Amino acid sequence: MSKRVLDVLPELMQNAEFKAAYEALDQEFSIARALIEARSAAGMTQAEVARKLGVSQPVIARIESGRNVSVKSLRRYARAVGRPISITIQPDQPVAGA
Repeated sequence: MSKRVLDVLPELMQNAEFKAAYEALDQEFSIARALIEARSAAGMTQAEVARKLGVSQPVIARIESGRNVSVKSLRRYARAVGRPISITIQPDQPVAGA
């Protein structure tokens, strides 16, 4: 039986190199989590969002990865799942890897 990443994450985080790489991806993980949560709250599958946007399901999977996604794509995605979009720059929090 295979292990889920979330089950072994605490152990992996003990490795300093892994922890630094993981924390450097914090923004991508936050975007991905927000997109997936919004889609789930709307009761939609990736395929349903894709149909609504006129794209393929793999395009939605790429958007939901949170990596290299444009503001335009985020805006269209948010509209498709019926959610507002808000982008905030928080000056009181240091950026990982900066």
